[in-house]
Amino acid sequence: MSTKAHLISDFEQESKSTKRILERVDFSKVDWKPHDKSMTFGRLATHIAELPIWTNRILEADKFDFATANFTPNVARDLEDLLQIFETHYSNAMKALNAVENDEKLEGNWTAVRGDIPVSSDSKRNSIRHWTLHHIIHHRGQLSVYLRLLNIPVPGLYGPSADERRS
Repeated sequence: MSTKAHLISDFEQESKSTKRILERVDFSKVDWKPHDKSMTFGRLATHIAELPIWTNRILEADKFDFATANFTPNVARDLEDLLQIFETHYSNAMKALNAVENDEKLEGNWTAVRGDIPVSSDSKRNSIRHWTLHHIIHHRGQLSVYLRLLNIPVPGLYGPSADERRS
């Protein structure tokens, strides 16, 4: 299986779990956060929904500079908006991945910087895995803790959760 095919397969599989957990977000609690240093429930969920955009950023350019990026953190208006944000970014990422002509493009280098300060430099393949897939998985883990603390049933992501198991 090609590198491109592996990335697409991983992305498709992880998107199912991502959508399942995003569907549990209760928008009456979007301002809640477990700690002063934590993101709010709504911001964390929206961040997860936005993360597939990194695939496009990585495939469309060889460098990303946080110092010049125009980014304003936002929070989805409601569950429908949250799921639409995710679907839009996921769909765009899949189109970009499907458009990759060959695996050589995925072996090219991609660098992230903040002005003159290096943040990351690796192959586009590894950067997509790290900046998109692993990033989403990391924040889904955080979101599952938020759900638990808010007494919202946690969906199974890699098999049934404690809330889905039958006794």
